[in-house]
Amino acid sequence: MKKLFGIIKRIKPKLLRYFLVTIGLSFLVLFVFIASIYLGAWGKLPSSEELASFKYQEASEVFSADSVLIGKYYLNDRQPIPFDAIPDKVLHALIAIEDERFYDHSGIDYKSLFRVGLKTILMGDTSSGGGSTITQQLAKNLYPRKERNETNIVVDKFKEMLIAKRLETIFSKEEILAHYLNTVSFGDNTFGIESAALKFFNTRTKNLSYPQAATLVGMLKATYGYNPRIFPDKSLTRRNVVLAAMHRNGFIDKNELKASMDTKLALDYREFDYNAGLAPYFREEVRKQLIKWTEQENEKGGNLNLYTSGLKIYTTLNYKMQKLAEEVMARHMTQLQESFEKSYGKNAPWLKDKILMNKIVKRSSIFRKLKNQGFKESEIIDSLKNNTRKITFSSWQGDFEKDASTWDSIQYYSKILNTGTMSMDAHTGAVFTWIGGVDFKRFKYDHISQSKRQVGSTFKPIVYTAALEKGIAPCTYFSAQEIAYKNLEGWSPSNSGEKNETYLKYSMEQGLSNSVNTIAVKVLEKTGIGHVLEQAKKMGIKEKLPKLPSLALGTGEIRMTEMAKAYTSYLNEGKTIEPFIIKRITNQNDSILASFESKMNEKSAFSKENGAIMIEMMKATIDSGTASRIRDTYNLKNDIAGKTGTTQNNKDAWFVALTPKLIHLTWVGLDNHEIGFKNTSLGQGANAALPLFALWYQELNKDKTFTEITQAKFPQPSASVLTALDCEPIKRDGFFKRLFKNPNKKKEKKFKN
Repeated sequence: MKKLFGIIKRIKPKLLRYFLVTIGLSFLVLFVFIASIYLGAWGKLPSSEELASFKYQEASEVFSADSVLIGKYYLNDRQPIPFDAIPDKVLHALIAIEDERFYDHSGIDYKSLFRVGLKTILMGDTSSGGGSTITQQLAKNLYPRKERNETNIVVDKFKEMLIAKRLETIFSKEEILAHYLNTVSFGDNTFGIESAALKFFNTRTKNLSYPQAATLVGMLKATYGYNPRIFPDKSLTRRNVVLAAMHRNGFIDKNELKASMDTKLALDYREFDYNAGLAPYFREEVRKQLIKWTEQENEKGGNLNLYTSGLKIYTTLNYKMQKLAEEVMARHMTQLQESFEKSYGKNAPWLKDKILMNKIVKRSSIFRKLKNQGFKESEIIDSLKNNTRKITFSSWQGDFEKDASTWDSIQYYSKILNTGTMSMDAHTGAVFTWIGGVDFKRFKYDHISQSKRQVGSTFKPIVYTAALEKGIAPCTYFSAQEIAYKNLEGWSPSNSGEKNETYLKYSMEQGLSNSVNTIAVKVLEKTGIGHVLEQAKKMGIKEKLPKLPSLALGTGEIRMTEMAKAYTSYLNEGKTIEPFIIKRITNQNDSILASFESKMNEKSAFSKENGAIMIEMMKATIDSGTASRIRDTYNLKNDIAGKTGTTQNNKDAWFVALTPKLIHLTWVGLDNHEIGFKNTSLGQGANAALPLFALWYQELNKDKTFTEITQAKFPQPSASVLTALDCEPIKRDGFFKRLFKNPNKKKEKKFKN
């Protein structure tokens, strides 16, 4: 050291000596500063072992049965892909615009750093860039900067250089490129080239064109400023800069450059939004089941996280069927909502019934929240009614904004009709379509898996099945006359038909196909409530049902999935099968972690012959009964059996369709049980619910993809089944009996059971 100072003292002139001292001290300070960073004084640097073993937070993907990506579960939207899945056009675009000497440096491009330093420090050119290599940018992706003050930025810059040097010793150039493209942000919580390709162009990285690849790589300079959805003109200009850089570096020729630059910016933007996209209710039900599954696996020693482990979930959903079902739902519910509101006019209960609206408001989450905070009910109501602001309302005609209060919002949505509709393979249990409501963003409640509603006349087939199993012949006749049951406080179920039904007697087939309430109650009485409850249990109904005669009219509240299971028995010779929605789960490498299927119940709930009789009865419902508009209005010629259902005061509309290959169930009503349809003609199952099946099946008929389903035929009924049903559907009382019977007077008797 003394020798060094001696040399410096001998240097003349004095100014040069001071300059060299300053340079030397600067290098010494810089050396000490870098050493302090290396030794961890500014925060520990990741070791080589840590860098070699880092793992991505990877989104889990959900696929339909026909391998269409329908959704994701993630904290960060990222799907890492291997290097060989990244096309050269993406790699060339990245290298050309971000790091031309990528293959020549070992993590730090000193030539670029010198250029940037010279321009920035001496010439004040802040647009000269940061001189970071792709490897340094990867370091920044893996260990994002936390603070933005000048000191920390300098420290972070040197940290990134040191990490970059280590990365270059651990990974090959190809691995660094892959890691970078899998970790880099494209804005909007989208990470990695694969997620960006899916979001902006609805395609996989391997299928990107030159213009598309250049557009995405161009975004990396400023993910917001060059976002092609927000700033298409800026993005187009930036894309062309990238293409020009690719040509300058010899990656594309003049012809490809011109063709790419002449290509218009064409996005196919697809955001994987939890609230939007295809089948949001289905995806939410899948998520719930996966959470339970991952918890069970982790209890066994696994380490799975639905949002970060990159699982691939293959479901039973048929993409095309679901898309058609959602389109049909929007079409039908738009018209039905309009008719519903028009039927009430200015006297609608949500407008006139103050007591009802108070009940609905008090059930709202905002009211309960304020109540829990200690506010008085009167204060809450006053606040909800009188504090107005700009509120966006949803409608089938589109969203609209207006000045309104929270009370106005609750009142508006209280009148919205909702639905639950699903279809499934009757023989495997695989669910094809699942619509849990009209708008997942506004109504999270799923009317398939969560809702329990009165099922109305869709329960009657279970009553009739129990009767057959008890030995009551299909050609047994029951009077349609209304009866007041003295031991049931005068309870008197009635029919929607004319009074002349008093003189009629119906066979069981005619009673079921025309959904005659008085007949159903009498069939229940003859069969016994206990036998009917036992029959429902055998067919998979787990809900506790009322031990009352009204059971025959479907006053029991049952989940749609349970009703679906019960109806599968009619297509499987009495054996039921559970609906299921997940086929298999794999990891990132497509190794199967779990497979699922639904097993058919080994025991039959009823005899094969009685099941065939019930199918024939439900065919009659379609051909000439309450669901005859399937034939008349919708002109469906397919083999179809089914049952309509309408509950008291038109609160719930139901329709169940059975075809040889599938079962379809639909419910329509309001979330507020107090409000029903104005009249039966509008709110009956045949009008409110049936069209959701009929319109959907019309679309299936048009598509040859579904021919195997739509053209399937029911087995021909045996001679014994045809004989059992061979009787007049209706008998009429004789002249003298009619003469002395008063159609306006109810018969009184005790209900026997």
